Amino acid sequence: MSIIELKNLAKSYGKAQILRDISLTVEPGDFTVVYGLPTSGKSVLVRVLTGLEAPDSGQMFLRGVDVTRASAGERNIGYVPQSFALYPHMSVFKNIAYPLTLTRTAKAEIKPAVERISDLLGIRELLERKPAQLSGGQKQRVAIARGLVKQTEVYILDDPLVGLDFKLRERLIEDLKETQRTLGVTFLYTTSDAVETMMLAKNIAVLDAGVVVETGPPEQIYHAPKRAGTMKYVGFPQANFLDGTLSNGGDGNRVKTAIFEMAASIDSKSSANGSAGSNISAGIRPEHIHLTTSVPDGALTGEAMVLLREDLGGEEIVYLDIEGTQLTTFLRGDHQLQQNVEIDQKISYWIHPSNVVLFADGIRIGEGK
Repeated sequence: MSIIELKNLAKSYGKAQILRDISLTVEPGDFTVVYGLPTSGKSVLVRVLTGLEAPDSGQMFLRGVDVTRASAGERNIGYVPQSFALYPHMSVFKNIAYPLTLTRTAKAEIKPAVERISDLLGIRELLERKPAQLSGGQKQRVAIARGLVKQTEVYILDDPLVGLDFKLRERLIEDLKETQRTLGVTFLYTTSDAVETMMLAKNIAVLDAGVVVETGPPEQIYHAPKRAGTMKYVGFPQANFLDGTLSNGGDGNRVKTAIFEMAASIDSKSSANGSAGSNISAGIRPEHIHLTTSVPDGALTGEAMVLLREDLGGEEIVYLDIEGTQLTTFLRGDHQLQQNVEIDQKISYWIHPSNVVLFADGIRIGEGK
């Protein structure tokens, strides 16, 4: 039995429809990340899930029980909000314990519960301090501990790492993953950060304009996206996209873009228009644009001008101009170049057709071959 099941949830504010026909299942013990851009409806979905607001239509089931009209208190869900908003006059211990005092948990149970979650998040030594004595990362850990101190099976986390610098987010991501594994509970986590999504999720639900457009494990979402928006935004750096046209001749389907022409394998079952003469877009991950001179058979090849290099330490982003089209490639530290990469220099590149994903009307229709 799914621990969370949403059926056709919808929510509007006046004439503005925020959530549209959302259906989603979350299995016990999953770490499910709802990924979406800032205007996708994530925060409203969290408010509906936690019982802070009621949907206009649809149903929500927890542990097989219909809780669509149940109050927040009746749902028995742990909740970590986006803002940590600690009480400045309370100690860390009292801040973490606050949800338990609200539910009138016995005092004998509060102390071990606070110490347990504090140990998991590495903040046991901070329990007697006040929030003003904490760093930003420590405050965030306290806020997360406060949301997780309630002993239940399901926790909703609403973008709790937003606004933190990357190195601090990295440390907290590992803390969250380890905490979820140790507790053996279900996390439903929302974020607009694609890197965070890939690092945390066991399963991803992509939310776009109030609709869950696709779901799956990270490797599926990354390597076999069903939507152009998913391919564009899930991953760093963002995927490259080229406009193109689809044609059909005696030798089968072909795609032509500004920088290459190739044979294409088109899925006849796709709901999008993949017929001859239609306009399509071709998506290419940065790591699939290669700058080595060792070229495999069947690769698409050419020359590019190097516009810019961004050194990230063990990795490097290189911006290219190919016949007036700007593309991005991504080099890792172990990448063995066989040519120099200098700004304003011409450089050879190649792309394997099988790594070119084709979309029509934003929906995947096939790939190169």
